Amino acid sequence: MTKRFETLLQFTDHFSTEQVCRDHLAVMRWGPDAVPCCPFCGVVESHRIEGGKRFKCKDKACRKKFSVTVGTVMENTKLPLRLWFAAIWMATNSSKGVSSLQLHRNLGVTQKTAWFLLSRIREAFMVVAPAMLRGTVEADETVVGGSEANKHKDKRTPGATGRADKAVVLGILERDGKVVVKPIADSKSATIHPIIRNHVVIESTLNTDEWSAYKGLRGYTHRTVNHSAGEYVDGDAHTNGIENFWSIMHRGINGIYHQVSPKHLHRYCDEYAFRFNNRLLCQQEVQCRHPSVRWEALDVSPPH
Repeated sequence: MTKRFETLLQFTDHFSTEQVCRDHLAVMRWGPDAVPCCPFCGVVESHRIEGGKRFKCKDKACRKKFSVTVGTVMENTKLPLRLWFAAIWMATNSSKGVSSLQLHRNLGVTQKTAWFLLSRIREAFMVVAPAMLRGTVEADETVVGGSEANKHKDKRTPGATGRADKAVVLGILERDGKVVVKPIADSKSATIHPIIRNHVVIESTLNTDEWSAYKGLRGYTHRTVNHSAGEYVDGDAHTNGIENFWSIMHRGINGIYHQVSPKHLHRYCDEYAFRFNNRLLCQQEVQCRHPSVRWEALDVSPPH
């Protein structure tokens, strides 16, 4: 998609019919000529069925039926593609995200349907993790919800009290690069070390605070800043990048979604990592790069 849309009205005026949406998806999936390619066997020969909305593979060993939405978050949907497109546009054009309540109001659907749409879209945000982070890397944890007493001293909100259902999230950020964000069971070294090793190239420079869980990571140049003593920058040693990311994520969750259940937290983490990692792309590029996701892959039971 090369055309830019400044407003939702411009967007919906352009994608005004189901056929326009279907044709656009075909170009995005199969190239400028939109020649259908069987998602099951890869054969590019097929014939149209059901009035052109579906195709049947001509390969004798396959012969499966498919549509342009097979393998995407829209597979088997009964909702209009125009509705999906509008929801995707709203989700990717909002800097902090969009709530199901806002989507319900703007698109005229029930809040349950709006939550369902956003859950599917967040599933598409679950892109393959970025290539191994390298160079100067920052690591830090944050707490989403949870008791203030369980937070690091420097991460507590002055005078605040809270619930005990804390959720710990680990973030690893490459300076001037991308971020990896993962909910974790606890902030112990046995949990944190394997994640860092899986995402950070050996011999990189790792910046953290003085939390004991980061000690003993072999193969890295490990630099620390002592937040509890009021030290936040020591030359090039700091964790300002990942802390700025936490600020963005917390503002989004607290301001847009208000609360997030631990069951669905990983999807929100993926959403904010996706937004950060694609921050230099135009919104239309972001919309075109969402991965194919199987319809059955997502548990869509509403949050409580």
